[in-house]
Amino acid sequence: MKKMKVLLVDSDVKEPSDVIDAFARQDLSLSVVADGQTAFDMLMRKPYNLVIADYDAPQLNGPALLQRIKAVSTALPVVIVSAAARVEMAVEAMKLGAHDFMAKPFNIDAIKALCALAANNGTPKQKTDGGDRYAIITQNTTMMSLIQEIKDVADSQASVFIQGESGTGKELFARLIHNHSHRSGNPFVAVNCAALPETLLESELFGHEKGAFTGAVSQKKGKFEAAHQGTLLLDEISEMDSKLQSKLLRVLQEREIDRVGGMRPVPIDVRVIATTNRDIDSFIEEGQFRQDLYYRLNVIPVTLPPLRERKDDIPLLAAYFVKKYNLLDKRNVKNLTIEALQTLAQMDWKGNVRELENVIERAVLRCKSDQISPADLFLPGISLQQPSAATDFSPTTTLKEMEKQIIFNALDHTNGNRTHAAEILGISVRTLRNKLNEYRKKMEAPLNT
Repeated sequence: MKKMKVLLVDSDVKEPSDVIDAFARQDLSLSVVADGQTAFDMLMRKPYNLVIADYDAPQLNGPALLQRIKAVSTALPVVIVSAAARVEMAVEAMKLGAHDFMAKPFNIDAIKALCALAANNGTPKQKTDGGDRYAIITQNTTMMSLIQEIKDVADSQASVFIQGESGTGKELFARLIHNHSHRSGNPFVAVNCAALPETLLESELFGHEKGAFTGAVSQKKGKFEAAHQGTLLLDEISEMDSKLQSKLLRVLQEREIDRVGGMRPVPIDVRVIATTNRDIDSFIEEGQFRQDLYYRLNVIPVTLPPLRERKDDIPLLAAYFVKKYNLLDKRNVKNLTIEALQTLAQMDWKGNVRELENVIERAVLRCKSDQISPADLFLPGISLQQPSAATDFSPTTTLKEMEKQIIFNALDHTNGNRTHAAEILGISVRTLRNKLNEYRKKMEAPLNT
């Protein structure tokens, strides 16, 4: 059996050979480096089973190295150590995904036990559920608690009401419920209630009989029947017309549907999950959503946190999306620089995980090296090019000036192609054209004297 390989990052080690010998007596192969950057470079060249990093290591300290490692591999266990161990240090390390936090001098027997755990595939990984396509990537304690709560009730008949901003993963949680229920072998059917007008949505949900209306040339079964003995997701249910809400309430109460133009009810066996990105309490107060329907749906309430409240997941999510788009777009980007991760952590992410995915997809396509830099992310205030006298932002640069420089950098990058520049900027061609017209008018305006 091969020796387990341990990488120690500690500038205080005076006699590395003595420490290496001590590890060798425990049947462990130890490499010692003095700074975090050297350690990360070594990790990129050869595999290790465990990393031990000093909290105050130079260049990249323990937490910074940990964050960079987790952006590349969530499976590699990292232990943070410190001669001046404090509770807040341990809390920070564990939030960033450290496997453990120890005071120096650390116990080699404990390190050996951790290596044995790694050898048995017992190292902690980010939580994933629902298969690769519908994976929930998280190490956030709130999200982990929600996942466990969902699993505990997944096999019941109760309706679930999931609230959360757009892009927080409401459908992923709906699929998680379905996959952990006895209905998992039957259909999971999703309907976007905001995408269809009332008349079409009624037919889509409940089906129709031949001749029920103009164009109904044959009988059509609706989504409720399609989801029989499975799960039906009513996505963005708050957008449903009030008349249809009353019909839906009856379906949930009676467990039967009436096809449009039908003569008799059709029994159904469906688990219903509803989602909304709206403030449902306000909708109820304003009379836009029936309170009795809400009570019927809200047997099990779930509220998903926005990404800005679970920023400890950003390195995991970013690494996941890098791997995804490497595969889809045949790229070979290894990871993100620590500066890029710090930039991502500063964003508000109004579009949540969906917005982060778009940013990483664009960065993978734009990246010219094997690491994504802040410039590759192309976020507000970050230039497309490497810093230069023409693109640096000074402390006195206004937001308007930054915006202008970013737009012209995008045009330079695309050789003046406005369509491609607008795609990079995440704006419409019309908005880009208006901005350019605005800049031209300012240049043509006479100077005040």
